[in-house]
Amino acid sequence: MSITTSRAVAHPTLPSPRGPLSGRLIDSLRHGTPVGLPADLEGARPYGDDLQLALYVAYELHYMGFVDVDDDREWDPDILRYRRELEHRFFESVRTDVGDLAGSSAESEMAELSIEPTTGDGVSFRLRDSGTWEQYRELFALRSLYHLKEADPHAWAIPRLRGATKAAFVAVEFDEFGGGRGDAVHQELFADLLEAADLDSAYLGYLDAVPGWALAPVNLMSGFGLHRASRAAAVGHLAATEITSPPGSQRLLTGLEKLDAPEACRHFYREHVEADAVHEQILRTDVVGSLIQGEPELESDVVFGIRAFLLVEDAFDANLQAVWDAGTPVLR
Repeated sequence: MSITTSRAVAHPTLPSPRGPLSGRLIDSLRHGTPVGLPADLEGARPYGDDLQLALYVAYELHYMGFVDVDDDREWDPDILRYRRELEHRFFESVRTDVGDLAGSSAESEMAELSIEPTTGDGVSFRLRDSGTWEQYRELFALRSLYHLKEADPHAWAIPRLRGATKAAFVAVEFDEFGGGRGDAVHQELFADLLEAADLDSAYLGYLDAVPGWALAPVNLMSGFGLHRASRAAAVGHLAATEITSPPGSQRLLTGLEKLDAPEACRHFYREHVEADAVHEQILRTDVVGSLIQGEPELESDVVFGIRAFLLVEDAFDANLQAVWDAGTPVLR
């Protein structure tokens, strides 16, 4: 299999607005004008296209940015105030929907995630048993908004951790970033997958096409990573990601093998079956266990990160299946 080892640096452009919240922010960034504060934020749908796109764009200033936006806008207090209001609306809804965390422990949450059901009705089960190539291609496009920046949102937590917790966390991230090999960086492996599937491998290539419910999981990660107060939630989120990844990736791999999909597509999920199984053990004991031992007051935040991961991923799953059942287009 041929894997691309060097690609042109991404220079994404601003997407088209999807409502007043994203429109106001995008217009401000495009023209270099003040954005002020969002109007009628209480009436905005917290998981809807408009708010989620606005939040994704605001967060993106801390990643690759946009070719038509001055890099100094990343730390513009005006933009940060606007983003903060969007964050409050989104994360207050997540906290409400996650519910009461009293009496929950990180160990019990992770143990429950580790129990693999023999049957299920989720997207990965559906694709394993009866998935079509076009459904896989739609999933690839939706997930590109995360996988082309895979591990980056969690990496923000590294300077907020210490000692054994940091060392183990970095060990997991080191694998995600290819273990020092450019051709093994998971972001690059997913770009190879997209090209093999005859899809756009450009960074943010599908930002204009992906619905809000597919942006919410990425925004959750970015929000956790960019706030020191949420460092334990970022740890919990990464733990949930790595624990659930191997079985889900195995199901997707099985479906791809049944379809005789291109090797680059299979290779991406095969890598996650193998690597993430090791990461699970590191995260449960050396990352989460070490963090809680040193800062026991953070355990509820770890649990929140796990539960929030499940909340937005379950919503992604339900929405995607509903679209498939309705026979309507997944991408805008």
